[in-house]
Amino acid sequence: VCRLWRECARRTLRTRQRIAWVSALEPGPADSHALVRALARELEKVHVLPQTVLYIADAETFSGHEECHEQKKARKRNSKETALALEKLLPKRCQVLGLVTPGIVVTPMGSSSNQPQEVEEGEAGFALLFPKIDGVKIHTFHFSKDVKNRVFDESKFAEAGLKNNPDLRVVLLFGYNSWKTGATRFLHQIVNPLNEKSIILAGGQVESFTSLTSENNHAQPGDACGVVGLAFSGPQIQSATVLLDQDVADERTAEAAMQRLKAANIPEHNTIGFMFACVGRGYRHYKTKRNMEADAFRKFFPNVPLFGFFGHGEIGCDRIVTGNFVLRECNDIKDDLLHGYTTVMTLIHLGSTK
Repeated sequence: VCRLWRECARRTLRTRQRIAWVSALEPGPADSHALVRALARELEKVHVLPQTVLYIADAETFSGHEECHEQKKARKRNSKETALALEKLLPKRCQVLGLVTPGIVVTPMGSSSNQPQEVEEGEAGFALLFPKIDGVKIHTFHFSKDVKNRVFDESKFAEAGLKNNPDLRVVLLFGYNSWKTGATRFLHQIVNPLNEKSIILAGGQVESFTSLTSENNHAQPGDACGVVGLAFSGPQIQSATVLLDQDVADERTAEAAMQRLKAANIPEHNTIGFMFACVGRGYRHYKTKRNMEADAFRKFFPNVPLFGFFGHGEIGCDRIVTGNFVLRECNDIKDDLLHGYTTVMTLIHLGSTK
């Protein structure tokens, strides 16, 4: 009987192919991060079986507040403990990518139409739960800088499914330890070969990554710099990005950028939005007006949940990849994908759900 119940439950879960998420916006006791508590409380209520999880939390409180003469060691220990607590709550076989960043962009739980929040200070985080979706493959990857070799071995792209993959549609890239010598050069070595018009590249520079687990990848964070990410493959995937540059500094220009994203005509059903912004933007950039870019996004995309972060550099450009139209330029000049003091807005549509 137990086996029959389990099989029935699994069959039902397999039919649920929409993204779910758990949000944490309320700080609580100092013994654990709000995202750990929210995931422990809400995961039983989430009616999907996660195969891939992307979680992002604020760097300050995720890493702990312990004062110590060896501050860096204390931070790493606390980050690892918190990351392990999160991973233990998730199914053993799912891929997990965890990042910590200076600020968080998150849509509260309950509905895709809830107002997304830009949390530039304080405790916050989210976990995006991707179930197994028919026709879609999501996998994690990790490239770390080899201090002994200045040239990156591009055969690693094929091993990670980023080359010779005709179904590759979207790559989310996150650089870590960007302050280290050679980090920017290494990021260029990763981004430039992937800079193709037929795929969307988006992401940014994070504080660090705390989790990277999958059935094939058990790498743990080190002291080197590098790039981690998620690759989305599948012929049904559609995506678009727009870049909000330094000149976008008021409500009118922010909404004009969202109109460009809207014009891509990406289906909004089973679609997720990402916002990767510079720590220098937010309310400081918009002259104390908070939540400007998230509000502009919600105005044009009332039913698409938005997630992301404030980081130390942005990756992206204006680009559209849909089923019947790929944005290509007449010349062969590569798009400039690495930016500072900007925001990258991205839509990813994972296909229609039954």
